[in-house]
Amino acid sequence: MVEDKIADMLTRIRNANQLKYDTVDVIGTKMTCEIARILKEEGYISEYKLVESKNGNTLTLNLKYTEDKKTRVITGLKRISKSGLRVYVEHDKLPRVLNGLGIAIISTSKGIMTDRDARKQNLGGEVLAYIW
Repeated sequence: MVEDKIADMLTRIRNANQLKYDTVDVIGTKMTCEIARILKEEGYISEYKLVESKNGNTLTLNLKYTEDKKTRVITGLKRISKSGLRVYVEHDKLPRVLNGLGIAIISTSKGIMTDRDARKQNLGGEVLAYIW
């Protein structure tokens, strides 16, 4: 049983990305679906699909590469807030990843969003991950 599903998702994406796989399957939860939605909106993945079954839901992510499939769109992923050490920030101290070239995924009281959206709405919250 996987305890930290977000860290598992990021690790699977990182490994599949390094081996230049087209798709990767992760555990399908509400949290991982929201993270996949953000990754699609920000252009890091091309598509995602939730497959429901009685054994558990599976989320299939289609990874993006350049047209010649030599360069990856996702160059790095990092889990920030862990089960042993939660990282919370206020709205005026939201992190910038690579001076705005990457995104920070924030869990706020109004849902999961990027650092840019949280900054616009003046919301703080838990920093889940950095993606660049």
